[in-house]
Amino acid sequence: MGRKGRISGLCVSLVGAVCLTLGLSGCGASYDTTSPRSAREHAASDAGHSTPAASKPDVLKKGDGASGANGASDKNGANGSVDCAVAKCVALTFDAGPSGNTPRLLKILKHEKVHATFFMLGRKHIDRHPDLVRRIADEGHELANHTWSHKILTKTDSDEVRTEITRVQSAVKKLTGRTPLLMRPPQGRTDERVSKICRELGVAQVLWSVTAKDYQTNDSALIEKRVLDQTKRDGIILLHDIYKGTVPAVPGILAKLKKEGYTVVTVSQLMAPAVPEPGKVYRP
Repeated sequence: MGRKGRISGLCVSLVGAVCLTLGLSGCGASYDTTSPRSAREHAASDAGHSTPAASKPDVLKKGDGASGANGASDKNGANGSVDCAVAKCVALTFDAGPSGNTPRLLKILKHEKVHATFFMLGRKHIDRHPDLVRRIADEGHELANHTWSHKILTKTDSDEVRTEITRVQSAVKKLTGRTPLLMRPPQGRTDERVSKICRELGVAQVLWSVTAKDYQTNDSALIEKRVLDQTKRDGIILLHDIYKGTVPAVPGILAKLKKEGYTVVTVSQLMAPAVPEPGKVYRP
């Protein structure tokens, strides 16, 4: 192969690599990402110390009844303060609930003294299970946004993107007095336009590093294996509390993570002392 052929082949390979990196967002999407670890280390460096201040699981917007540092509630959860610069942390997140499976999940998390981040869906979930939204908040978990009706934001006009996000923000605030700081775009699809709207609305975007693809299977043992095989320090686990096989997999996942020395935290705990920056895309 001549020089021109080698260069062409290299370009194709690079384009393919970029597409793989962008993942579900599509090859045409373009946006910058920041890892939670990088955000944490940068904030700690700016503060003039190497370890972050204690983080709490209830992260609120300032002015929403928050009383602790970084807008965190002074009500401490069962797993208390955590320093992910020292501890081997991984964040646990659940998408698209609450649902009829959520009470069982909350019971498991309470028993294991673990807090998670719940990216909640509006239509047929928040509106049907308001008591569960309150319970998620009351038990110290992090409240987050997964849009109102799971529209693909990159394929939705700007006004509707705003509506998809703000309807959840308003509903959660009305039910709990707390406004989410985090939003997970459906299917992880985002771009510069969506990021700009998120910046205007005061929410950061959160992707993931671990997925069990639990929407494809109800095999709890397989879900557990997929999570454990992918989990690394400072990662973010994505599960769904709406599928039959997911919640039964959680006790085994937590037990094995604990055995491997992990501390399971919320997304905001993983980032602390950094505060989620509106519009930014966080991905391990």
